[in-house]
Amino acid sequence: MRFRPFAAFLAVTSMVTTVMIVPVAPAHAIVVFDPSNYAQNVLTAARTLQQINNQIQALQNQASMLTDMAKHLQRLDFSSLTQITRSMQRIGTLMNQAEGIAFDLASTDEALRQQFPAVFDTALSTNEIVTQARARFQASMQGYRQTMRVQAQVVENVGADAELLGELVTQSQSATGSLQAAQATNQLIALSTKQQFQIQQMMAAQYRADALERARQQQAMEAARERTKRFIGSAQIYTRN
Repeated sequence: MRFRPFAAFLAVTSMVTTVMIVPVAPAHAIVVFDPSNYAQNVLTAARTLQQINNQIQALQNQASMLTDMAKHLQRLDFSSLTQITRSMQRIGTLMNQAEGIAFDLASTDEALRQQFPAVFDTALSTNEIVTQARARFQASMQGYRQTMRVQAQVVENVGADAELLGELVTQSQSATGSLQAAQATNQLIALSTKQQFQIQQMMAAQYRADALERARQQQAMEAARERTKRFIGSAQIYTRN
């Protein structure tokens, strides 16, 4: 068989062309997993989430604190001042209505000079002595009547105070904040102070009545001695011969 160079060249060229035109499949990318980088990313995400949770918790705490502050600053919708003031005014009115000797220093000094002098006036007539004795008796009786009226008013106030005390205790126990509790406590203290004032005024009225009665008795004894002295001084002493 005879070798033909041209034919061989054509054959080789054809094979090369065939090889060149064969499409080559694209190569796929190979994914490489990095465990350390993945762990770092997860840790960063966890830290970010924790920071967000902390911020949310802080906002919730602030909201709760503001709510508590609002409760503590809430005022008590109850006041016993009017009732306490009226009770004190009733007692004060009775004390100001004192007859005979009023509860002020100037009137007391004037009444003592007129009705209860330090030294008995021996120059008084019998009628004048009797008139003064009646005036002192009236002053003493007025003092005791005044004491009884003040005592009666105090007893009435105590009955009203019992109801008020129950209401204040209820308000104190149901207080929603420190301000309401403090206001209820202040009103309880005011009620206690009012009751102490009532006791003082009642004691003042009682002591006044007792003092008037003792002074009246003393003046009555002085008047009796003067009348006895006058009677004996005018009598003749008879002796047997």
